[in-house]
Amino acid sequence: MRSLIFAFCVMFASGDLKAQTNVWQPSPGHTQIPIWPGAAPDSEPVPGPENCTTTTKLIAGRPAVLVNNVSKPTMTVYSPRGRNTGVAMVVFPGGGYNCLAIDLEGTEICDWLTSRGITAVLLKYRVPTLKFEGYRESRQALQDAQRTLGLVLFRARSGISIRTRLA
Repeated sequence: MRSLIFAFCVMFASGDLKAQTNVWQPSPGHTQIPIWPGAAPDSEPVPGPENCTTTTKLIAGRPAVLVNNVSKPTMTVYSPRGRNTGVAMVVFPGGGYNCLAIDLEGTEICDWLTSRGITAVLLKYRVPTLKFEGYRESRQALQDAQRTLGLVLFRARSGISIRTRLA
């Protein structure tokens, strides 16, 4: 009887693990900051929770990490290593408004910029789905881009660190 109860506990515990989502997180030392204080404007429903997948097709000789179903946009600040030029750039990972190529067209560019003394701000903007329907307009992605550029410019002019949370 004990072995049966133990088997049920293991089964229920592993079922909970499958229910969790695989949300992209930046590497240690970097913090994601929400760009909207509360709900983002003009939010649209997404087909499921945000998740991260790795491609089976090699891109530039290796698999790429894709993020889809993004409904809560964030920015992540990558500070320069060593010399700081005082320059900042916002990085918008590609993906045709269907997903974000978060490593190949995101974190790798941030690492390259910071190695040259440039602060990089990686924007994880809203994308509704991984299903490719061709390129289409995305008002939400544009709003997220405008908001992030505005925050970076405002904080640069005010001398406020872009690493602080938005209230």
